[in-house]
Amino acid sequence: MCYSAQIWSDYRKYEYYGGELSIKEYTRLFWERRKGGDWVRKLPKAMRDAFTRPRSAEEMELAKLVAEGNREAAEALQTELQAQTLRLENAERVLASPKPTKKAANDQRIATDKVARARRDLDDLQRKELLPRDERIYPGTYATVMVAQHGRKVIVPMRYQCRLPGWTEAVERKYPGTYNARRDSLGTAWRALFGYKHSLMVVDRFYEHVECNGQDVVLEFVPQDQQPMLVACLWNRSPAQDDAPELFSFAAITDEPPPEVAIAGHDRCIIQIKPEYVDAWLNPDPNNLDALQAIFDDRPRPFYEHRLAA
Repeated sequence: MCYSAQIWSDYRKYEYYGGELSIKEYTRLFWERRKGGDWVRKLPKAMRDAFTRPRSAEEMELAKLVAEGNREAAEALQTELQAQTLRLENAERVLASPKPTKKAANDQRIATDKVARARRDLDDLQRKELLPRDERIYPGTYATVMVAQHGRKVIVPMRYQCRLPGWTEAVERKYPGTYNARRDSLGTAWRALFGYKHSLMVVDRFYEHVECNGQDVVLEFVPQDQQPMLVACLWNRSPAQDDAPELFSFAAITDEPPPEVAIAGHDRCIIQIKPEYVDAWLNPDPNNLDALQAIFDDRPRPFYEHRLAA
């Protein structure tokens, strides 16, 4: 399973492959996440910051939306920081008294964590330069991907965790692993999307949980040739439900790992495709699934170096 990846979040990079920005979808997502309170933790900083350098009037409107979202998020984080700092001070006062309580100890632990998180989120909002973690995605966060629509390659934001056709949010909670689609399940669990709704994500490195000496650790895998990985993905559009807006979501396709990944302790690996297959992948023929499998078989096979993730 590819539980996390460092990706291309800046839509401009996808223009190299002929992608065109969907102003509509980014505006919709930014407006929804701004209202929902997920601005910092669901939208990668690199994705948001890409719109601080607008090139058109439409992008200028997105830049204004990003600036407003950052301002509102900063205000909410300042409020949270003040509240948790006060909670921490009160807890420490009780713990230093003759009658310390379990509640105070619990408040101290929780408030310490929340203070640290709020400070980090504030620093990230105010920081100008990008760090590698600003492009890292996890299940449930949003990513920049490319799809084909009406004969054009379009750059859109989607959630990394696919909600399959017909699923409700309640059903989805029972199956939290749908951020990856196994190749050997494409004809069964993923048959409604494979051959119909394909997307592409560009990855620089990916991360996996493995067991090492009886402990769970995270390894970072990087292709030895340092080339960006064009990762085959499936996507879906789920209609609005109750008060929830419509959802665009996707999953990365995985296969059996190459030897070096297996030896490192992991049993899956994302599937790259060659640049010459981008158009064929994004415009699939559901009546010729063998051709799509052939794209997988002819994929790049770099050697993946690994190390403990920082």
